[in-house]
Amino acid sequence: MAPQIFESLATLFAGTFAGAAIIISVAEHPARLSCDTLTAASQWAPSYKRATLMQAPLALLSLISSALAWLLGAGLLWLVSAALIGLVVPFTLIVIAPTNHRLLEPGRDLTS
Repeated sequence: MAPQIFESLATLFAGTFAGAAIIISVAEHPARLSCDTLTAASQWAPSYKRATLMQAPLALLSLISSALAWLLGAGLLWLVSAALIGLVVPFTLIVIAPTNHRLLEPGRDLTS
C-alpha cells in the first residue's frame, strides 16, 4: 500500500483536529466567557464531553496514519509528526484532565 494514502489520512485527521481546536479557542470559549458563571459552567460540561469524544480519536488516528506512512517509506518527518500529534493525548491526560475533572465534580458550586 502506498504511503501517500496514510499521509493524506494523517493530514485529514490532524487538520480536522486543529480546526476543532481553533473553533473552540476562537469562538466557543470567548462566547462562554461573555456569559454569567452559571451559564458558562453549565454549557461547558456537555461541550467538553463532546469535544473529547471527537478530538481524542482524531489525534490517535493521525498518530497511527502518520506512523504507518513512515513505516511504508515516507520521510522521517512523518514519524516526527506522529510523535507530536501523539503527545497531545498524554499531555491532555496529565496536565489538562485533572482540572477538567474538578470542574465536572457533582455538587460543585457553578456560580463560584
